[in-house]
Amino acid sequence: MKVKPIAQLQYEGVSALIEKLGPVDTARFIRIFYPGTGDYTAERRNLFNESMDDLVAEMKILEDENPQS
Repeated sequence: MKVKPIAQLQYEGVSALIEKLGPVDTARFIRIFYPGTGDYTAERRNLFNESMDDLVAEMKILEDENPQS
């Protein structure tokens, strides 16, 4: 028995999953094995932790650094 190259095995495996499960459920199935990293809850809290004054100040800094001609 000849061993297939990993790229071919990967292609055939994903193709079989898509044929059986469809593209959306194939993606969901593959995600099971790659759960991600980090703390989503903490990152989300920090994402919206700035006040309007903070955002305006940040915008002014960006405008000063990148003046429009």
